[in-house]
Amino acid sequence: MFFYYKKVEVINAQNIPKHKPVLLLSNHQNALIDALLIAVYGNGRFFYFLTRASVFNKPIIAKILKSLQMIPVYRVRDGWKTISNNAEVFTNCSTILSNNEAVSLFPEGNHSLKRTVRPLSKGFTRIVFETLESYPETDLQIVPLGLNYKNAESYPDSVSLNFGNAIAAKPFFKTDKHEGVLKLKTTVQERISELTTNIPKDNYSNILEKLEGLKVDFLKPEMVNNLIKSNFTDDVVTVKNNNIVLQQLFKTLLVLLLIGPYAVWKFVAQPKIKEAEFTATFRFAIAITLVPIWVILMSSFLAAIFSIKIGGIYLLVVLGTALLTSKI
Repeated sequence: MFFYYKKVEVINAQNIPKHKPVLLLSNHQNALIDALLIAVYGNGRFFYFLTRASVFNKPIIAKILKSLQMIPVYRVRDGWKTISNNAEVFTNCSTILSNNEAVSLFPEGNHSLKRTVRPLSKGFTRIVFETLESYPETDLQIVPLGLNYKNAESYPDSVSLNFGNAIAAKPFFKTDKHEGVLKLKTTVQERISELTTNIPKDNYSNILEKLEGLKVDFLKPEMVNNLIKSNFTDDVVTVKNNNIVLQQLFKTLLVLLLIGPYAVWKFVAQPKIKEAEFTATFRFAIAITLVPIWVILMSSFLAAIFSIKIGGIYLLVVLGTALLTSKI
């Protein structure tokens, strides 16, 4: 993450309780990267992640995901017959939460690079109410999270994780169930919408074009949302990059140094990406697998052909170039 992102801003991570059961609810823009960021910057908590069942279709992928404590959750598009499997999934989540563990899910039910919070599904409310019904003494805390990317498809990118105040679940459970479900869903929707840029669906394209034209800082959602609400009469804090040429120079050098992994990315992986939301996930996967293998092989090759010093210099140049490319 340090080499991949230019800047990672973590705001109010202390809002995640250390010793209470936590249900973390976040907007979902950037596929697996969203989960990785939560895992790395989630205030030291170990999270179980609810993940769409379709990505578990291949046995090898399924084993890897399950080893990372990812739990498949089924949607209508996976087939009506599979929906009944969610009963076991939700029961499993309730058991996990009753043991003061932490579960993370994306209640929008899908991902999209659009800078808007989509309507939330009721799945998370079912987990909340089933947990409190089965384990009434559980002090379940719901933590909303807004993930904000400068440009999710690009490298290097910047991101902010904006954690909201924890919401105690019990008060919603003590009212009429139907009323409690609606109130909880509305509350979480409002909180997440405050923690990330939330462009109204009406006139979305025009508003986004204005925001990008003004070069607003998308890592500051409160400012961006206020700007939208004021119909662009508020003051604007812009983001300037005065090192574009230098950054491009180092990026080109990095491509030359890592020509093998780059070729795999450019001609094998990237053409197979059908959803733009997976661009960063596939690029990051190559960065943490093929790139280290390539660097080790090239360093060893240069050391064997020339000298250990030459191999070491190559290694240092790669690391330095990667650092400069991501941080300038």
